[in-house]
Amino acid sequence: MRVRDQRNRRRGVLAAGMLAAAMVLTSACTGGKGGDDGPGWQDGADQPTPKASVSISEPAADAKDVPASTAITFAAEQSEETAVELTDAGGEPVKGALVADGRSWLPAKALAYGESYTATVTATGDDGVPVTATSAFTVMKQPGNQVRITSFLGDDQTVGVAMPLIVKFGREIPEKYRADLQRRMTVTSTPAQEGVWHWVSPTEVRYRPKEFWQAGSKVSYRVQAGGLPLGDGWYGRADLTVDITVGPKQVMTVDNRTKRMVVTRDGETVKTIPVSLGKKSTPSSSGTMVVMEKLRKTVFDTYEELGPEDGYRTKIDYAQRLTYGGEFIHAAPWSEGQQGTTNVSHGCVNVSMVNGAWLFENTKVGDPIVVKGTERKLQNGNGWTDWNVSWEEYVKGSALPYEPAGPDATDQETSADESEAPTT
Repeated sequence: MRVRDQRNRRRGVLAAGMLAAAMVLTSACTGGKGGDDGPGWQDGADQPTPKASVSISEPAADAKDVPASTAITFAAEQSEETAVELTDAGGEPVKGALVADGRSWLPAKALAYGESYTATVTATGDDGVPVTATSAFTVMKQPGNQVRITSFLGDDQTVGVAMPLIVKFGREIPEKYRADLQRRMTVTSTPAQEGVWHWVSPTEVRYRPKEFWQAGSKVSYRVQAGGLPLGDGWYGRADLTVDITVGPKQVMTVDNRTKRMVVTRDGETVKTIPVSLGKKSTPSSSGTMVVMEKLRKTVFDTYEELGPEDGYRTKIDYAQRLTYGGEFIHAAPWSEGQQGTTNVSHGCVNVSMVNGAWLFENTKVGDPIVVKGTERKLQNGNGWTDWNVSWEEYVKGSALPYEPAGPDATDQETSADESEAPTT
């Protein structure tokens, strides 16, 4: 199998081209036309055809104990076209693709522990003559310390437009290992949308687009961490791939001034619902929250948290969690007389049984809710508060320098034969 990256063409000649340009300019500034002792091409003759060169830096030739996650890292100079091939000990090709930087190639999945492989990189210059570099290496034996990697979402789920992609690790990832890990975390969306990974803790990283996901988007995210060193002798247990679909753009907006929730779908108002928010002693949070889970029936038990005087134990219908601290949208038949006029809850968004059932039926995990005008601001980190911070603040949580998408960004797909760079 040969993977050709048309976008990589000419990259290797950039530095040499700039140097040549600088030499020409220097000659012009000194007024020389090119004497008998100078190179003929300065007098207008044909320039010599550049010859390609190529080398493999990782894995080094004959390397042992190579991580199963290894990338083939190479340098191709004066190259018009570069091809990468990886074969196992039996000569069978290994599928993979070029990384976005165009200087390395990553296998489609972790290599087999204890097995041998041969990497071949071929570069072809303007003269049409291919040159190659090879590196034979052996993968390490399976390590005993492996980090479990999990996704909050599973395959084929349909989520709301504010759904962050959430990946968790079974142990803390040291800061100096996060950039290498994040390089192997890719998101592909159709249509293409700008986004970034954000580390919320040493054990959790999330991804959100710059704006809400576009309704109907197909999103696939991947963590190629199988066999990847993650610090202190630990390695990623396995790769992870998840495919999801984004539902319609449904947004709930609650205004404390009017005591109303307005539900819009794809920009059109579909329902207006009276609500009762938190009373002054237990106000609801103002900010942008996301539906985290849905519970048809549950029990709120706050005796341990609030004590015997203020605590309560109550059966609840149609509950939708908004914060880790216990704020929900839920049906509250006991406050239907106050809904739309007075705040009496312990911080939740109270609605009637009928409206609670309608919301439960029509919302998805990942739908956003914006609450305005209450006495308390939403504390970042209390729930999926990814949309409660500015985009500029969010990108600061990336372990890699953020590079905005260019004007020519298109839908991105990766295959074994044509390598496109997914959003990272």
